[in-house]
Amino acid sequence: MCQANNTLHRTPNGGGEIEEQGSGPLTLQVGSSIKERRVDKYLHGRFSNFSRAMLQRQIGAGGVKVNGNIVKASFKLSPGDEIELTLPELPSKEILPEDIPLNIIYEDEDMIILNKQADMVVHPARSNTHGTLVNALAFYSDKLSSGLGEFRPGIVHRLDRNTTGVMIVARNNTAQWKIAKQFERRQVRKTYLAIVHGVPELTSDRISAPLGVHPRVREKYAIRPQTGKESITFYEVIESFRGFSLLEMAPKTGRTHQIRVHLSYIKHPIVADDMYGGKLVYPWQLKDTESAVEEPVISRFALHASTIEFKHPTTEKIVKFEAPLPEDMQSLLDMLRKYRNI
Repeated sequence: MCQANNTLHRTPNGGGEIEEQGSGPLTLQVGSSIKERRVDKYLHGRFSNFSRAMLQRQIGAGGVKVNGNIVKASFKLSPGDEIELTLPELPSKEILPEDIPLNIIYEDEDMIILNKQADMVVHPARSNTHGTLVNALAFYSDKLSSGLGEFRPGIVHRLDRNTTGVMIVARNNTAQWKIAKQFERRQVRKTYLAIVHGVPELTSDRISAPLGVHPRVREKYAIRPQTGKESITFYEVIESFRGFSLLEMAPKTGRTHQIRVHLSYIKHPIVADDMYGGKLVYPWQLKDTESAVEEPVISRFALHASTIEFKHPTTEKIVKFEAPLPEDMQSLLDMLRKYRNI
């Protein structure tokens, strides 16, 4: 841990080997080669196990002092400065198995096909360490591939937290690699069902609009003509109603939030997708009656991954799986058919 011109030691009650986690206070002496470097950047360079955001939060909480004074993340260090800090706890790398019910459509030695429920994050992250699909899979099966990386065993592809529907989970690394290659080569065929506001002028069309991170809101995506990545979605109107439509979507590319952004772009956002212009729908609205205090017909955006078709990693035969509409989308569709038929 010690480097030339940069000393690091425990404060008097410490002792023993220094570990890069929140196990006690540390003191660092800034070396002579360090000039005008931000304290958050300096600490990130010294403790690469921690993200810069984690260290900034620790600084903001008063967990870092320079020469005895609490500082901001932007504070510029000078040679000889003494830094006192307590590192935050690193998140556990262990995935906790949780007994969460899974709707299994099919399984064999290579894969599990499931119908993901709403309000379920696919894999753990710092803000969601429990209750994820991966936690449920760890309880259900001890045979999962290494997945997309740390905290993601078995995961080949993802769905948004509130998107329901069919997903592939790989049980070994060979299956993972073969299926992932099909995604990479755009050989996996997926269809989604969405209930949207309004009725598109064309009964079927191709939406081609490049996507990128929203310029102002980090969690959102947006159409970025100059800097976005190629994004293509095909749609077909399956049923139309007064003020609403049921669409089948077939994305050619697989960008984050692609279907949601593309439907918003053509002025037909998904019902209840408030991030991209959709609105909640209440029973009294569909019935054209006076407003009433009621629960919305659906409380999450009305998007469902309905089918997936690909080559089986062992048999190499084309397989296709379908997930039926979830109850909340079916209830909305039933009400549209009853009260909003054209």
